[in-house]
Amino acid sequence: MSPAPHPRSPSGVPRRAPEGGPGTDPHPITGQEFPSPVPPGTGWPGDPAGPQTPVARTPAQVVRLARAAGSVRDLDAAITVCRACPRLVQWRETVATTGRRASFADQPYWGRPAAGFGPAGAPVLVVGLAPAANGANRTGRMFTGDRSGDWIYAALHRGGYATRATSEHAGDGLELQGIRIVSAVRCAPPQNKPTTVEKATCAPWLHRELELAAPVLRSILALGSIGWDATLRTVREMGWTVPRPKPRFGHGAQAGLLTPDGRAVRLVGSYHVSQQNTFTGKLTEQMLDAVIAVL
Repeated sequence: MSPAPHPRSPSGVPRRAPEGGPGTDPHPITGQEFPSPVPPGTGWPGDPAGPQTPVARTPAQVVRLARAAGSVRDLDAAITVCRACPRLVQWRETVATTGRRASFADQPYWGRPAAGFGPAGAPVLVVGLAPAANGANRTGRMFTGDRSGDWIYAALHRGGYATRATSEHAGDGLELQGIRIVSAVRCAPPQNKPTTVEKATCAPWLHRELELAAPVLRSILALGSIGWDATLRTVREMGWTVPRPKPRFGHGAQAGLLTPDGRAVRLVGSYHVSQQNTFTGKLTEQMLDAVIAVL
């Protein structure tokens, strides 16, 4: 039987349990109690890691563990326990404990890096910026639980890539078909702005993601200029042929990439599904549908 939720402070954050352990909250789908951040291997829906998953604590360890990942599952596991960027670790865990949004104060927060979401071997890859502090940092699944996710998953559903149009919590039954979503940075950054050093530290995860995807990859959708630039930088490092001068980002922009074995991969740009773009009309549903249609 799951333990009862611990009492709360006026701010909505769980108080310490009487025995001195951390407070817990019930998962919105399963009802299982979890502390925040969520320890690996404790039953969170879709958690790929376990207590013995190696933890990267330095940039050099990120490089080593990314290269060692023999499968997408291994890569996802290593990503979700990474602690190589002290500022990002502190921020994501602060949000998960004392910085929760009031409307989610009764929910456990994942508080860890977000793994990719979608099947291994998918022919289409979506590259975003980073998890949102009260989105994937709360739910543990990329683009889940925030307005950006409302847009991207509804569009993927219309395009035939998602089994559901909504994405609220890990474990809600949503599955992707023929497409996988990743990001350039795997931890929620303050003000949604990772530093140059943080982006560089996280880059080996994307590098390995693309290496594993390359044999069957058909197209890449870059959400925003950071996703576009991170993709181009990574594939150059991998020895892919990239047009020169560097292809410019824009909504609907396309660039033809060539893998070392001669396979063509299409890079497609889209304005990011951020509220700044969707609320102002810079990005419309029709515009998003149009870029998804060419993937």
